[in-house]
Amino acid sequence: MSNALKEYLSFSQARVEKALEDRLPSDKLLPQKLHQAMRYSVLNGGKRMRPMLTYSAGLALGVPVEALDGPACAVEFIHVYSLIHDDLPAMDDDDLRRGKATCHVAFDEATAILAGDALQALAFEVLAHDPTITATAEGRLKMIVALTKASGSQGMVGGQAIDLQSVGTRLNLPELENMHIHKTGALIRASVNMATLAKENVDPAVALKLDHYAKSIGLSFQVKDDILDEESDTATLGKTQGKDKDNDKPTYPALLGLAGAKQKAQELHEKALECLSGFGKEADLLRDLSLYIIQRTH
Repeated sequence: MSNALKEYLSFSQARVEKALEDRLPSDKLLPQKLHQAMRYSVLNGGKRMRPMLTYSAGLALGVPVEALDGPACAVEFIHVYSLIHDDLPAMDDDDLRRGKATCHVAFDEATAILAGDALQALAFEVLAHDPTITATAEGRLKMIVALTKASGSQGMVGGQAIDLQSVGTRLNLPELENMHIHKTGALIRASVNMATLAKENVDPAVALKLDHYAKSIGLSFQVKDDILDEESDTATLGKTQGKDKDNDKPTYPALLGLAGAKQKAQELHEKALECLSGFGKEADLLRDLSLYIIQRTH
């Protein structure tokens, strides 16, 4: 990881942690248990990759960082809601997330379901009303539409449905990519698109290049996750290692082998860099992020 990326990662994490805490309901506010579960799940660490993508894409476009706090929080609220629900017994049935007990273990299943539901609603409330967002009403509406599509049956939730239906089956490469374009990639693309929509009159060609960049890193992120599930350990990952393999889920290493999966991640990184060829130094953090995604250890 470059020094510039280390510094920006630290900056982004600190900034979004405060922004998230400011926008979450107080755990003293009724219903207290629900609000405690929401705060427990959101404020328990994590790489904050999606907010960092929003901030970094905004930097490449010259969007003031203050105008991106709301969109960055919105995508993270959606992400955390998805993790809460993914960990439920009806889904992946996991007990560990980010090195801590999952929400349904720390609280109970009903509270976990409600906490996820509430975080999903909070994401759209932030986009609609957050006073720090400087986009026009039309811009806010476009953000809401983009995040809605990324989150629903044609995005993240649809990808999760395909994933659950694919257990015990052998997908080919296009089928596996389609699943992850929806399950993981849709929200990563939305994270970048939030920055594009936060600025008026962005050249459509520039917006398209950033979207293609996000599509590439969305896939490389999942490829690397699959590799880490094979090569890493539970303590490093902060979640149960080998879970996908044990559950007979389709993965890139299972389809391509470990060496083939690593080559695929490298190819996706190179595609991401190609998408940024028209940008100058203002996009260096996006370039560094793409490399970090395929080199990370957790």
